[in-house]
Amino acid sequence: MNQETLTWLLTSTTYGTWLPGDPRGFVGRVWDARPDDPTTEARRIKHDKVNTPYDRDIAGLHAASKERMNGPPVLLTSDQAQVVIVQLQATANYRGWELHAASVMANHFHLVVTAPVQRLTDDLLRDFKSYASRMLNRRWGKPAGGTWWTASGSRRRLATEAAVANAVRYVLDQRRFLARWLNPRLGTIEQWLPSGER
Repeated sequence: MNQETLTWLLTSTTYGTWLPGDPRGFVGRVWDARPDDPTTEARRIKHDKVNTPYDRDIAGLHAASKERMNGPPVLLTSDQAQVVIVQLQATANYRGWELHAASVMANHFHLVVTAPVQRLTDDLLRDFKSYASRMLNRRWGKPAGGTWWTASGSRRRLATEAAVANAVRYVLDQRRFLARWLNPRLGTIEQWLPSGER
């Protein structure tokens, strides 16, 4: 793989559809504290880092998160997903990044993208979501909660060609996609699906 670029599997959920404290598990900033830990925060574990376990089912946090919402959860329609998929491609082209594959579901999106090493994944996610929001706002107005997306998202580095291929396959094999796209240089979507799905 090219030493000047990194490839990522990026995921973001739509606003309010996967809250902190969710019984399904969540990546959050809940901190562990053991009885014998010093009182400084430096020794605690934040579960929003790679290779730390998911937090699971914190009912009070889930209820408090719901209470703080500024509007109902956002679920994308098929038309909105088509706008998002086109904008993901346009954003990658504009920034000079290579988009390999993308899928948009009602409550989240996945994409595989290669960008320069110095480009932070927070910047990648921010740009993809910001430009998609702009296009959605132009066509449908801002949602009641003021945003289409959750504040952050999942960022997984794909260090090998095999990891990239597996991530592309994962993105294209989403069961309830509303829109999906594969970089034409990679062939056809059907070639990437399990043989029973073709």
